[in-house]
Amino acid sequence: MTDTLVNRVIDLSREKPEKLAVIFKGEGLSFIQLANKAVAVSQVLKEHGVMRGDRVCFSAISKPETIVIYLAIHMIFAVAVFLDKNATPETMFDIYMASKSKLLLTDKQLKEYAGSCNVASIKELFTKASDRKVFNLMDYKIDPNEEELAEMLFTSGTTGKPKGVMLSYKGVLNILENTITGIGIKDSDVMLMPLPLNHSFALRVVRAFLYQGATLVLQNGFTFAKAVEDNVTKFGCNSMACVPASYEVMRGQMQDMFAKVLGHMRFIEFSAGSLSIQQRKTITALLPDVTIYNTWGSSESGGAIFCNVSEVVKDNEYIGALGKPLFGKVDIKILDENGNEIYSSPEHPGRMALKGDMQMMGYWDNEEETNKTLVNGWLLTGDMAYLKDGYVFMLGRADNIINVGGEKVSPVEVENIAGQCPGVLECACIGVEDPQGVLGQVPALFVVAATGYDEDALKQFFVQRVERYKVPQCFRYIDKLPRNRMQKVDYKAIRMLWDKKDSEELMNPVIRNILSRRSIRKFSDKVISRDVIEMLVKCGYHAPSGHNMQSWRFTVLTKKSDIEELKQKTSMAASAENVYFYGFENPTAIILVSNDVRNKYGCQDASCAAENIMLAATSLGIGSVWLNPLMTLREVSPVKELLDEYAIPDNHIVWAMIALGYPVSEGVGLQKNEKVVNFI
Repeated sequence: MTDTLVNRVIDLSREKPEKLAVIFKGEGLSFIQLANKAVAVSQVLKEHGVMRGDRVCFSAISKPETIVIYLAIHMIFAVAVFLDKNATPETMFDIYMASKSKLLLTDKQLKEYAGSCNVASIKELFTKASDRKVFNLMDYKIDPNEEELAEMLFTSGTTGKPKGVMLSYKGVLNILENTITGIGIKDSDVMLMPLPLNHSFALRVVRAFLYQGATLVLQNGFTFAKAVEDNVTKFGCNSMACVPASYEVMRGQMQDMFAKVLGHMRFIEFSAGSLSIQQRKTITALLPDVTIYNTWGSSESGGAIFCNVSEVVKDNEYIGALGKPLFGKVDIKILDENGNEIYSSPEHPGRMALKGDMQMMGYWDNEEETNKTLVNGWLLTGDMAYLKDGYVFMLGRADNIINVGGEKVSPVEVENIAGQCPGVLECACIGVEDPQGVLGQVPALFVVAATGYDEDALKQFFVQRVERYKVPQCFRYIDKLPRNRMQKVDYKAIRMLWDKKDSEELMNPVIRNILSRRSIRKFSDKVISRDVIEMLVKCGYHAPSGHNMQSWRFTVLTKKSDIEELKQKTSMAASAENVYFYGFENPTAIILVSNDVRNKYGCQDASCAAENIMLAATSLGIGSVWLNPLMTLREVSPVKELLDEYAIPDNHIVWAMIALGYPVSEGVGLQKNEKVVNFI
């Protein structure tokens, strides 16, 4: 009988029936429950007319239901077509039509397409399945042809036009086996999975964990680091799947709790993007006992190149490596412009091609693209790379390589160098037309900068490290890099920013200061002078005040012992009252902004004052963080007694606790929600 994920789950339902397979928000499905639900749903799908080979589109919500539906579709030899849970009705309908699907499963409203497609509610599907009886799970094992189409992933890739990546049962099995081997999954592992389940990275990890009999903890994204902390603590997660940008979000939110929460994990796998050299150094230093993996993969191949970052970071020669292809499972060669294999080097890179049983069957209903990508059994990528000592080194997409007067420049190399320069939080490099009209193209660097960023210092940083032609000739400051759904840098959007230069004229020092402010929780021993602190407070009480009441008060602490006492007692009271408080480390000063409870504008006044103080601090190269646990702890011991000592009136609420100091390291820019603006 063909080895499949469905058969393995059924076997596990007998071998370890009570073992939890999937958990979401405290509710779990054991392997026996997962198998039974999948069988029941498969029966309902049959009643909807789904037969062998039929495509079934479904919204891949971050819940156990997605995994149940996926297994159920395979149980009847149908083809699973994954849809992004956030896809618009138009996109869902387009994929439904392009895949010629028999059924579309979603709870989204598709009123405008109701008469044009066969839609069924996921909730109703499970309601109908809830009363089904399953008598013998072994009867539901499947024996497909291993070359038979099992599932499709629609991806826009880099061309913009959606392509349906077709995976056979053999391909699916080899993808999950490669992941198990590549990162060493054990049946005792508990994986936190906060990624969208329609993405190839998430899917290969989900398949691998289920097949290995391990446990998955599903989470709806990385947006709130507190959810990560809660799930890790509650369910004992010892592993996590993560994308590089989400790591930065978590580290920015969790600060000193980051290492405490994640430092006991066995491993973290990063994929859907490469960790920069600076990120590799930082995360391995923060989590020295956690094995960090960075995997290269694609929808067409699954995870194929695995890098043990915790090992390569020890050697500067290999710290930037993409990794090694899985021995005995994945072959790699480098091709020249004519498709011939070459001996590659940093000076002579080429296009990467790979081969293995994990690769796709082709693109659905797209023979032209299939023939371009699958050539003589090899899967041709659009990535420029070279090989060294068995390691693959990636230079970037072939169409992103910059031709500077005949010399080839890798945007990845430029970004890695800039990322190690003080003051650069993140960056993206593209090739643009040489403004002098001499070299054809030159590198342009988009920089998300920290406090104190110095463009001249960055230029000098490059001059000391690379050949002249690799030094960016154009620099553009932006508040954040545009990213796609999986938080990869969107280079098409970067290109549009370059073409649209009007906004650059608006980036005066004040606006740049506002956009570059970051929350800082760790500070150096360098003391902020008294006159600077007085100026910061002055900026505070020059903020707007409702009806000019100015009923606020600014309490300033500069003695280290006083600051530490406030931190300890706040932490004690916050813990007792279950109030969120991550704290700070070694600030030079604390400013408490309070206001009279009888002033109905007190919160707004204090907020304006706090923002003034922090923006003024940023302009002077001083870090700050706004903490607000005291607003609910005014009457809680031992905080109450301490605030009384400070002579803060009983009728005052402390709306803001602002920690100030010179940063030890720059803060992380958190993702901003831009969908909050409505022009009338």
